[in-house]
Amino acid sequence: MTQKPPTPALRVPLLDLKPQYEAIAPRVRAVIEAVCASQQFILGPEVRTLEARIAAYSQCRRGVGVSSGTDALLLALMALGIGPGDSVITSPYTFFATAGTIARTGARPLFCDIEPDTFNLSAQAVREFLEQQCERRGGALVHRASGTRVKALMPVHLYGQVCPMEPLLALARESGLRVIEDAAQAIGARDAGAHQAGSLGDIGCFSFFPTKNLGAFGDAGLCVTQDEALAEHMEVLRVHGGKPKYHHAFIGGNFRIDELQAAVLNVKLDYLDDWSRRRAENARIYDAAFARAALGPKVITPIALPGFHHIYNQYVIRARRRDELREHLAAAGVGTEIYYPIPLHLQQCFAYLGHAAGDFPESERAARETLALPIYPELSPAQLHYVVESIEAFYAGSAAPGRP
Repeated sequence: MTQKPPTPALRVPLLDLKPQYEAIAPRVRAVIEAVCASQQFILGPEVRTLEARIAAYSQCRRGVGVSSGTDALLLALMALGIGPGDSVITSPYTFFATAGTIARTGARPLFCDIEPDTFNLSAQAVREFLEQQCERRGGALVHRASGTRVKALMPVHLYGQVCPMEPLLALARESGLRVIEDAAQAIGARDAGAHQAGSLGDIGCFSFFPTKNLGAFGDAGLCVTQDEALAEHMEVLRVHGGKPKYHHAFIGGNFRIDELQAAVLNVKLDYLDDWSRRRAENARIYDAAFARAALGPKVITPIALPGFHHIYNQYVIRARRRDELREHLAAAGVGTEIYYPIPLHLQQCFAYLGHAAGDFPESERAARETLALPIYPELSPAQLHYVVESIEAFYAGSAAPGRP
């Protein structure tokens, strides 16, 4: 007779949004009902309020609400006039939209490797790329191999920690590059100078996908900027480039944020800092538990740079035998995710860029070794300790914690 596998002692999903919703449901239902009663669903007062609040929260002058984080990146690129014949420097270790939107404009993604400790874009790698692979031609910075004009730099604030911007901004100034901050995972994160994610580049881009620290009830996003003229340009671009209505000086798109999503986000924004604080508390519990377990170098926990405010959109470890560990955790009732198993330079759709395995070794190593653990605010200490105990059991060669 086949023996049944042990029932996990606890269930720890990667993310469970139901407790968050239950705590704020009356307020959310009230604002949705108010929008329904008003029958004003497109670019109404909730959108204007959200734009102003997110801009102020992010230390920026203006906010422009859009339909998704992907469209925020696309709108930013379009607003800066980036298109065919141009190129943008970014990371190969990030969500697909970062490079995908560059390609959608007709421009070319130019990849530089990441820092092994934070997984964010390496300023040294960018400097070496500019010095070794680019040159000035007739006042333009040109990528020698492709002949494209290098127009912008797009760092990603990955997993909830701001990419150190000072060296990147210095390189951008030296090279005449515009800067777009992909802050999809980092709203509320700050650097050691207390600068909010999204506030230092020409445009900062946020995603409000439901799994984010500040998540909508569907797709939504927002661009922030210090430049009033740039904000006005993005506002026109998001409505097909029409101003006044039915008069189109240029081609835009339909990138409007939904009024219902804005209403929900206005409620949730009141709780964002507390949710991020609780994520950081959970990270500290993990850090202490892993330190006691003494699993290094089998498991390397994420770092927060000195003075930086990490919001832990994800808690990502490096793990030996990562895929086996993930199977073990699944059997123990622990949800995990791999962000990201294939770096962008090795994706089939980017084969035309001519990259091969080994071109960006730190990005490739991160893709092989990283694993995201549950970190959402409503987790209990018992659940967090259970996750670590389950990982300990894996490396000790014992069965997952459970009951017969």
